[in-house]
Amino acid sequence: MGPLLDVPSARGRGGQFLEDVAAPRRSAHRVLRTTALIPLLGLVAGLAACGAPRPVEQPLESARVAAAPPVPSTWRHTGDPGTARAPRAMVVTDAPLATAVGVDVLRAGGNAVDAAVATAFALAVVYPEAGNIGGGGFMVAYFADGRTAALDFRERAPLAATRDMYLDERGEPTDRSITGHLAAGVPGAVAGLWAAHQRFGTKPWRELLEPAIRLARDGFAVDSHFAAAIRNDSARLARFPASAALFLPGGRPPRPGDTWRNPDLAAVLERIAERGPAGFYEGETADLIVAEMQRGGGIITHEDLRSYEPRWREPIEFRYRGRRIISMPPPSSGGITLALIANILENDDLGRLGWSTAPTLHLVAEAMRRAFADRNHFLGDPDFVEIPRARLLSREHAAAWRATISRERATPSSEIVAGAVPVEEGAHTTHFSIVDPEGNAVALTTTINELFGSAVTVTGAGFLLNDEMDDFASKPGAPNMYGLVQGEANAIEPGKRMLSAMTPTIVLDEQDRPWLVTGARGGPRIITAVFQVLSNVVDHGLDLTAAVTAPRIHHQHLPDVLFYEEGGLAPETVRALEALGHTVQPRSGYIGNAPSILRQGDVWVGVPDPRVGGSAAGF
Repeated sequence: MGPLLDVPSARGRGGQFLEDVAAPRRSAHRVLRTTALIPLLGLVAGLAACGAPRPVEQPLESARVAAAPPVPSTWRHTGDPGTARAPRAMVVTDAPLATAVGVDVLRAGGNAVDAAVATAFALAVVYPEAGNIGGGGFMVAYFADGRTAALDFRERAPLAATRDMYLDERGEPTDRSITGHLAAGVPGAVAGLWAAHQRFGTKPWRELLEPAIRLARDGFAVDSHFAAAIRNDSARLARFPASAALFLPGGRPPRPGDTWRNPDLAAVLERIAERGPAGFYEGETADLIVAEMQRGGGIITHEDLRSYEPRWREPIEFRYRGRRIISMPPPSSGGITLALIANILENDDLGRLGWSTAPTLHLVAEAMRRAFADRNHFLGDPDFVEIPRARLLSREHAAAWRATISRERATPSSEIVAGAVPVEEGAHTTHFSIVDPEGNAVALTTTINELFGSAVTVTGAGFLLNDEMDDFASKPGAPNMYGLVQGEANAIEPGKRMLSAMTPTIVLDEQDRPWLVTGARGGPRIITAVFQVLSNVVDHGLDLTAAVTAPRIHHQHLPDVLFYEEGGLAPETVRALEALGHTVQPRSGYIGNAPSILRQGDVWVGVPDPRVGGSAAGF
């Protein structure tokens, strides 16, 4: 049963539609051979013998006083995106209705994890193109008693998956990993949210699902972002009858102001509220998923669903400018890659070099380039591959990379990995940040990968299935939809979790209290966006609104291109970077979308990222 469209109602979801969701997908299936350039131990020893310079540290207060940077007049995000300030608690999400749900849970005495569970289910209703129970994600949490937690509820490959399942007769990757039933990994969201609640929640499970059930049953007002997102992906959605019925009722997308109802999803959420994960992975919902798979040639089975389990992982911890940072470990590449960028730059005084100057951007881009080289070569599912975690996080490893950076010349990626490929990004993920009155914090990112995932809606269930199988290296050495060229560590295996760029992150102050809570959406640009929010606050002293809204750059090693957000760099800065040897290219779309929270004195400051929109609220 599709959604019901009524007269316009008063409240929308908020959020400005950006052109990313309309961008055509490029076929980037050239064969490339990758070879990571691994810093030599002899170089490390030489650096140790000579005595490495001491890391640069910044006083904590310096990150709380500065205002907006001198951005170019061509930069479009210069206004207040909806910054909120509150003394006790804060929630920031990509959708105002989901923000309101999280705040209501906190006001009712729930903790940050309770609010995260309720918010995630609400996003599955009001933000179905990205926040969805047909996908998965990661959660990082810090508790007032000093405990930390990292929960992996990433999708995994079906048990019938094979290494070459997406290759054509010539051995080249196809788009079957992006659109259609075969693209879906086994969803982990429901099991993950249940695990978080069982370990840390305080409110009754059903109570946390009730807001999402009401939103699905009673409806909400369609906003311009949702309407445009559907319109621009309508050709893909129209290929699948259940998706066409849900998102294109009467053969057209809903208009802004229409009321969107999804009674099939409300029924699924009722079963989950009543039975927990069994309401999704067993019984009627599981039967609907498997029937949908059989209808379209997918391979997820009842056994895949029954056997799915989330994993509690050891969080990634490192320091940047003296601050303790907690982030997500593999199969998220976010925490290790973020730490690599930070560690490589630890001896460079970026604040002295200046915000968004060519010398600063050059060093940051070179650190990103090297961090992504390691990311693409070493990282995968730790249950399947051995990851040299301690080595990658070591100061010695970062020092060896740092020694290969020239301040006068960009290092061609051909000296690190051969080849270059096109790159695309979809607005596929949603991140939210929460702090509660007790001093607990949650950073949680969920995804279905591409916008609208695989474009397949489960008939009779009202939710989309992910296309996370494209995050595997379907052919090691060939690019995925984001242009990432990955190695054997991320090859497809039955039951394996695919590598991710999600980077939910919590930064603590000198008293080990939550200080900055952040994360992002945007494929591999998640990692670089999170680093730039962190650096803007810590290195350059920007207030959080300026730190989030400021223009960003991105380098992911391959292709060998330094991307920047269109209008975000002055022409003279672009010319200076080109003179250093960078290939510099503007992007009309965004580089990450990072809703964040910062402690400023006695007040929490919440900032939604204007690139996609959303809202912040607290009390």
